[in-house]
Amino acid sequence: MFQIIGLVVVLGSVIAGYTMHHGKMAVLWQPTEFIIIGGAGIGSFIMANPPSVIKASLAASLALLKPNPFTKTTYGELLQVLYEVFQTARKDGLIALEAHIEEPEKSSIFTKYPNFLHHHHAVTFLCDTLKVLLTGAVEDHHLADILDLDLERMHEEEHQVPSAITTMGDAMPGFGIVAAVLGVVITMGSIGGAASEIGNKVAAALVGTFLGILLAYGMIGPFAKAIEVRQRAEGQYMQCIRTALLSFARGDAPMTCVEFARRNIEPVDRPSFAELETLTRKKAA
Repeated sequence: MFQIIGLVVVLGSVIAGYTMHHGKMAVLWQPTEFIIIGGAGIGSFIMANPPSVIKASLAASLALLKPNPFTKTTYGELLQVLYEVFQTARKDGLIALEAHIEEPEKSSIFTKYPNFLHHHHAVTFLCDTLKVLLTGAVEDHHLADILDLDLERMHEEEHQVPSAITTMGDAMPGFGIVAAVLGVVITMGSIGGAASEIGNKVAAALVGTFLGILLAYGMIGPFAKAIEVRQRAEGQYMQCIRTALLSFARGDAPMTCVEFARRNIEPVDRPSFAELETLTRKKAA
């Protein structure tokens, strides 16, 4: 939502300032410039990236139209599900978690937390790690290496999206120059015509440069940054699970595990200790 507001402010400020200088909006409407710059940008984006990145970029861009899912309420639910999982393992043993982690979508624990269950990366990350602990195939002090490796690969995969969009944005001024040069070529072909006609063609050519710079720094660049910020929030969410799992593997009490996870949350979204006690007490009841 804030991305839309920011876009409106950017375009509104540019248009308002232009019209205040007695600029004519009709001059800025140059469909051919849009076709050259937009088509070249999209074409270069398709050439530079595999289909998976293109698809992920579209999904990430559309996701910006929705509120950030990683809120204080979401983290509160995460702490609840972690506490219940660890409490179950402590009371009934790790073997009691087997049915839950094999089919989490049918689990009586996970189905109570739809926000967490909807986050497929988090569910897989938690369940796969618990499977490793259940089999006893990895020593506790080696578990951190596995978790860090998993999160690092996930981060690299996700970072491809804002990187690809940023690269396309960086190319926009260059494509704007291409459009402007083509406009100058057309203008030179009409050099013997009326001055007004030549002036219109020069103006159309300059619109290409203007449009390329505006797209790069006023639209595409900020959108890529917004996607990166959203991914950073998801990364923090996954780090909470990592911290809690390491604490659990050390043999800490369930409340201690979720407290480690709580401390990993940024203060603006972090539930207080009293709120955490309320959430866990509700689960204990």
